[in-house]
Amino acid sequence: MSENKCPHCKTKDRSEDEIRDLITRLNRIEGQIRGIRKMVEEDAYCVDILTQVSAAKCSLNSFSKVVLGNHIKTCVADDIRNGSDEKTEELVELLQKLMK
Repeated sequence: MSENKCPHCKTKDRSEDEIRDLITRLNRIEGQIRGIRKMVEEDAYCVDILTQVSAAKCSLNSFSKVVLGNHIKTCVADDIRNGSDEKTEELVELLQKLMK
């Protein structure tokens, strides 16, 4: 994967296990969204659709928590060990956006 990286873009090397886990989670979320679309197409009851939307949101939040945790454990921790606070400041800005 690293041969196609843009020299001006931030990237992160991930282990095969991490990639596999994230893709599995995204596939599950994608399936949930397709299921919601099918429910709409089939005129499913509003409450049933909203219940599935809630489940999809929970799955997406769980995905975000995994990515955030990995970011803190790797990118932010490495930056701190190297005596920099760039990633910490970036994390603070991100959390402020997420908590709006």
